[in-house]
Amino acid sequence: MIMRLSSESIDLELKNLKGWTVVNNKMHKEFEFNDFIDTFGFMTKAAIHIEKMNHHPEWFNVYNRLVVDLTTHDAGGITVNDINLAKILNSLE
Repeated sequence: MIMRLSSESIDLELKNLKGWTVVNNKMHKEFEFNDFIDTFGFMTKAAIHIEKMNHHPEWFNVYNRLVVDLTTHDAGGITVNDINLAKILNSLE
């Protein structure tokens, strides 16, 4: 079982993750794109990586905005899986 990260470890990782914060004990970022097609394209590219990781985000899309929250439910908080997925999402932006 993967272990939940300490607050200190999370804070350290967030320094290198542009746009990510912690909200309600989840990693949180709001992405904004030019239009719905760009947003949906991003989600589609992300879905390929997400499936390979078998680590699925909580996300919400309206037109050109995508809100993403990351947590590892089995661990009861943020884990290295969430950090790694955040890095991947940032690389696709």
